[in-house]
Amino acid sequence: MQSKIFSWQLAWDYPAFRLKFVLGIITMAVIIFFLPEFFLFIQARPGIFVNDLLLEKLPAHDVSTYIFLILYPIGGFFIWRIIRNTSMCITAIWGYSFLCLIRMMTILLIPLEPPAGLMHLTDPFLIYFYGAQEITKDLFFSGHTATIILIGLCLENKWEKRIVFAAAAVLAVLLLIQHVHYTADIIAAPVFSYFFWYVGKTISKI
Repeated sequence: MQSKIFSWQLAWDYPAFRLKFVLGIITMAVIIFFLPEFFLFIQARPGIFVNDLLLEKLPAHDVSTYIFLILYPIGGFFIWRIIRNTSMCITAIWGYSFLCLIRMMTILLIPLEPPAGLMHLTDPFLIYFYGAQEITKDLFFSGHTATIILIGLCLENKWEKRIVFAAAAVLAVLLLIQHVHYTADIIAAPVFSYFFWYVGKTISKI
């Protein structure tokens, strides 16, 4: 069922909305500010190598272009959607904030070495998060997969949901072909995404 849509002008008149929106933006900004240092830290520490039977049988290829042809259009479309839907915006802001926080925690708790045959993702945008150094140990769980699944959960139109979920499945395969994640990283992502969506949705209703 679709949520009731308020204009930004009307939503901004509610103190609860202003508080959730401003705190969400600040939380996300603080996380993004510390991400480069966090990634440098996890890249420097030793990790555990996982014997991934699927990746062993799957030849590695650079499919970065296809990965970002999925990520960026969906991301742009979703930004357009949340601009038009204030409730979905709050869900997305807090859902993504929790995604980043919990992912940092799982990466800290589960130090992993990168998969054999890893092909680096070619994306100049990542320099704002990773810094100049290539980061390969931000593994469990897959942030790309979790983000697209979170977008699909936030969307309210059933056809838009289906398209995004289908794109997420294709993205998961491409990430495995790129060998930037273990199979477990990909499989775990939707489970975490549902939790992030639920938390974000709950906050948007308070």
